[in-house]
Amino acid sequence: MDKYFFAVDLGATSGRTIIGGIKDGKIELKELTRFPNNLIEVNGHFYWDIYALYFEIIKGLKEAKNNNYNITSIGIDTWGVDFVCVADDNSISQPIAYRDPHTFEAMEDYLKNVRTREQVYNVTGIQFLNFNSIFQLYAMKKAGNVALQNAKKILFIPDALSYMLTGEMVCEYTIASTAQLLDPRTKQLDPDLLGSLGLSQDKFGRMVNPGDFIGTLRSEVQKETGLGAIPVVAVAGHDTGSAVAAVPAANENFAYLSSGTWSLMGIETKDAIINRVSYDRNFTNEGGVEGTTRFLKNICGMWLYERCRKEWPEEVRKLSHPELQGSAMQVEAFRSLINPDDAIFANPSSMIEAIQQYCRQSCQPVPETPAEICRCIFDSLALRYRQVFGWLKEFYSTGKPSSTLNVLHVIGGGSLNKYLTQFTADSLGVEVLAGPQECTAIGNIMMQAKAMRQVDDIWQMRKIIANSVDMVAYHPTADRRAWDEAYERYLTITRQA
Repeated sequence: MDKYFFAVDLGATSGRTIIGGIKDGKIELKELTRFPNNLIEVNGHFYWDIYALYFEIIKGLKEAKNNNYNITSIGIDTWGVDFVCVADDNSISQPIAYRDPHTFEAMEDYLKNVRTREQVYNVTGIQFLNFNSIFQLYAMKKAGNVALQNAKKILFIPDALSYMLTGEMVCEYTIASTAQLLDPRTKQLDPDLLGSLGLSQDKFGRMVNPGDFIGTLRSEVQKETGLGAIPVVAVAGHDTGSAVAAVPAANENFAYLSSGTWSLMGIETKDAIINRVSYDRNFTNEGGVEGTTRFLKNICGMWLYERCRKEWPEEVRKLSHPELQGSAMQVEAFRSLINPDDAIFANPSSMIEAIQQYCRQSCQPVPETPAEICRCIFDSLALRYRQVFGWLKEFYSTGKPSSTLNVLHVIGGGSLNKYLTQFTADSLGVEVLAGPQECTAIGNIMMQAKAMRQVDDIWQMRKIIANSVDMVAYHPTADRRAWDEAYERYLTITRQA
């Protein structure tokens, strides 16, 4: 392999460093280190430890050096919305985590007293979540947060880590798009929304896009790791942006489902879709690679199953996922259905009781056994996917009467769930292609390869990825009439609940 690319992939619970590159027209990956990303609670607030994450990146770089990998470049992707404040003396504050309760009232307060919901959506096209950066900043401003008051710059998490490595302050486009402060038409942070927070563009770093160079390792980092002046490249800093860049699609007529604890279903578009329908259905427009927009909707995914599994007796928890899920396939289909995105499932003290309460209130049979509850979750998720996929087809066909979405790519850890993936194909009535699982790391590394001119564009990237992974094809096999009838029941139940 001529070039080795070093990827940092940070999630909200864990992180890892990966080395990878292209050999004989295929991508190869090797995990170097894996580590936890812990929340720290201090004086009633929850923080991420940015310095611990930086330490782990240095540790990964040392591991690469010790294994004689000749690193060509470095790229960092993380979760969205969170940020650090950099003071005049270049000290970095510990970032408040998006799970911190300080934003619980902030969104409604801002939308009532500062800008209306319609005004914010018409500019940004971003769905409303209380922890979006705009509401975090508003809460900090109202609280008189000292770090914000003394901030020379505000840097999103991947940009903060790049700054610690290089000394260069940037604002990467895809991660900035999660803030609900960016106008996807101008591709810049909106001055009016910034002004509503008492901020201006100069509080943020220079805007960069995936594939741009940020800088090279600082001399101190070179000395500590034994490496040279390796360039740090802006990849799609938002991890979902990197994941979608790795969808091994053959053409533009596809939808994607990034499947895990949460599901993100969407399409890749040239321009943002911001209108009354997208507003009413709470779709979001996030930045993608090569100037594209990720038009998508968040769906509660395997969170429901994971939470239930923690509550079941030990003898059930000892079962493997295939064993437990296999038992669910033996119970009656469509017996009980729920809306996975109902507020009751956001963070209940008992997910089992929440599901049973929903079914009881909607006059359905109440699932009791783990198999019945699992079947309820899987049936309901597949039907919710059908609903969102139908909406996406409507948005996609606008201006493209001769085109249609004819395939769904399932990527991420959920692509390994053969039962739910088959249900998805049956429910949607289209081909579903599962894989790759390691989509975020692959997208990170392939954007570095593009920056280094190993590939020309995203379609060459996707062709290489398709040649590198074993996708599993799922085709509709079940009784279509049964799924159609179940979908009508689902719509009736979810409207009434």
